[in-house]
Amino acid sequence: MMTPGGELPSVSGSLAVPARPLAHRARWRRWLSPLPLLTGALTVCVLALLVVILWNVTAGGVGRLTWEFLTTAPKEGMTAGGIFPAIFGTVFLVVLMTLAVIPLGVATAVYLRYYARPDSAFSRLVRVAVNNLAGVPSIVFGLFGLGFFVQFVGRGIDRSFFGGELTFAQPAIIWASLTLALLTLPVVIVATEEAMRAIPRDYLEASYSLGATRWQTISRVVLPNAMTGILTGGILAVSRGAGEVAPIMFTGAAYFLPYLPHKLNDQFMELGYHVYVMSTQSPDVEATLPILYSTVLVLLMLTFALNALAVLIRSRLRRRQVAS
Repeated sequence: MMTPGGELPSVSGSLAVPARPLAHRARWRRWLSPLPLLTGALTVCVLALLVVILWNVTAGGVGRLTWEFLTTAPKEGMTAGGIFPAIFGTVFLVVLMTLAVIPLGVATAVYLRYYARPDSAFSRLVRVAVNNLAGVPSIVFGLFGLGFFVQFVGRGIDRSFFGGELTFAQPAIIWASLTLALLTLPVVIVATEEAMRAIPRDYLEASYSLGATRWQTISRVVLPNAMTGILTGGILAVSRGAGEVAPIMFTGAAYFLPYLPHKLNDQFMELGYHVYVMSTQSPDVEATLPILYSTVLVLLMLTFALNALAVLIRSRLRRRQVAS
């Protein structure tokens, strides 16, 4: 209603609602709505599970975690001594796996992104293969590694270079690392391709406008800007590869070895496989239980350390990119 002076009445006074109670009411309505409550409760459940697992492993294994345990070999049927051969074998395995999977995964992602036609049958076939490869059970990778790498490739190398003498046609760390590289390959391909997709198109057009070839653009513009995404894929690959047991059971891991692997065709001890053996084949499970907890704790610490190293390198590269 208009005032006698022709002006609209003010909403202040008895009809006005204070802004602070309205905001307070909206905040409570938002907190009490079912979706935030459900998602928040599930998030708390996940965090609680993680805390319980870490607390259980830490409480059970920290008591035996000594310098001697980390630097000596197992003794007396795994009921005494340390786990140094398993730590050495795990690090050796993960390094070889990373050296194999990063170049192969990056090369595949570059081909799919910049060389293959998106609508070609071959490109679609490769993408389907990568997606299906990510869903194959790890035990299948182990059987494939035994049949392809050990029996086919290893036997071919022995016949060609060693006169048929048994050298590479047996389980070895090189075959186990290549099998794990195949297992983690989809992770690296997808992470690298997503990182390349995020590069602004202006960068590529500027490079081409200056006369650079496609390879020069990829090597000097695309790969440096996608390096953080490539390292993210490497981190995920290390996280999965370090804890896998099934692929290395048939291709290289050993129950116990009196020596450290120093050649590519040597067998090796691995922390995950060591845990599996002690928990399923130990003659005295109660005696090996503290060692079992400590081994799991070392495996978690080693995986976290490798991830932290990769995250540190990625952060330094990201800061250098921002500064430049």
